Amino acid sequence: MQVTQTQSEGLKRGFTVTVPASELETQRAAKLAELGRTMSLPGFRPGKVPVSLVKQRFGRAVQGELLDKVLNETTQRVLEEHKLRPAMQPKLGLVSGAEGEGDLEFTLEMEVLPEIAQPDLSDLSLTRLKAPVNADTVDKALADIAKRQRTFETIEEDRPAAKGDVVAVDFVGKINGEAFEGGTANDVNVEIGGEGFIPGFAEQLEGMKPGEEKTITVTFPEDYGAAELAGKEATFDIKAHALKKPIDPALDDDLAKKIGFEGLEQIRELITKQVSSEYDQLSRLRIKRELLDALAEKTDFEAPESMVDAEFAQIWQRVEQDRANGETDEEDAGKDDETLRADYRKIAARRVKLGLLLAEIGRANNIGVTKEEMVQAIRQEASRYPGQEQMVFEFFGKNPQAAESLRGPILENKVVDYIIELAKVTDKEVTPEELAEIPPADL
Repeated sequence: MQVTQTQSEGLKRGFTVTVPASELETQRAAKLAELGRTMSLPGFRPGKVPVSLVKQRFGRAVQGELLDKVLNETTQRVLEEHKLRPAMQPKLGLVSGAEGEGDLEFTLEMEVLPEIAQPDLSDLSLTRLKAPVNADTVDKALADIAKRQRTFETIEEDRPAAKGDVVAVDFVGKINGEAFEGGTANDVNVEIGGEGFIPGFAEQLEGMKPGEEKTITVTFPEDYGAAELAGKEATFDIKAHALKKPIDPALDDDLAKKIGFEGLEQIRELITKQVSSEYDQLSRLRIKRELLDALAEKTDFEAPESMVDAEFAQIWQRVEQDRANGETDEEDAGKDDETLRADYRKIAARRVKLGLLLAEIGRANNIGVTKEEMVQAIRQEASRYPGQEQMVFEFFGKNPQAAESLRGPILENKVVDYIIELAKVTDKEVTPEELAEIPPADL
């Protein structure tokens, strides 16, 4: 094998590789002979099929198999001999010899991973935000539970519906005079001034009496879940059947037992635990964001352009998908495509650099993903598809790249935990509202 380097500029590397025809012919003949010893054809004893006949029948298939094998093996030898770590899959270009005539010559082009110096992680100073679970939060959650268990008492008094009352109605929603899917329902309880309906819907039922009919007009919010309805004006033909008074049950042990708990205190403890877990997740996200921002300042190496291209392509695909669904980020509003592409390319470059830095820190400190962790990740992914779990397991087994998409986040979180352990971390108590604030994006 002869290897000639043709490019060495920045992170780009290029080679021309030549494999002698004699070496290829030796491997080809060995493969054909192996086939001849194992195959059976009418008129020939087992293992006695002439090589010329084997070549006639299977020569093209053998050549294709041999070509793939030689390309893979020689590419791996080039990488090992030149101590190269490609950023993406190397690009191969056949020059000659692909059909089995003469020397095999091909080009090999790639970008390599940059040299990444290990930053001093012990000088990182981070703030871990913590929020206590206060009694008001628990009380509100308890009140919501009681509200879901409420009953309704019919109001016999002949009077119009007022705020706080519940009106049982039938309705038919229409856009441009045509009823739309999901816009029709019967005997629905609507609380005047309550939540859960399109803004302006419940409010316009105030003053109705049982037996009355009216048509109201509302506008679906721009961020409404159904894209085909978002931002559109609709009318609803309403017919009121009954006027009711909601009655919330007492928050006591009887209510707790009714919904399957030992007592009210058990519910309170469960709510506290759940809210505390949510706060811990938010705290984790905030300190991770601060850590990544700090590490981004230490990434003074060049990001492989091919990796940035791939990351940008994924980001831009999501941007276009959001546009198709009528969803646009507020920060993107008013920007032309050229500006948006430039902004998102900066984000892509940042993500690639941080990913490479975290991977290098993990490699240098022997941090990896165990087989058990991968199995657990695949199980969690499979649980999202009830009844199709086995298919999910088989998919990841046959698609290593898909499995890598699960491995990456696991490794990243393990490395982040490792760095946080080394950093100087100061705990700071904040309100739940402050904990939930999303800091502005740092390009």
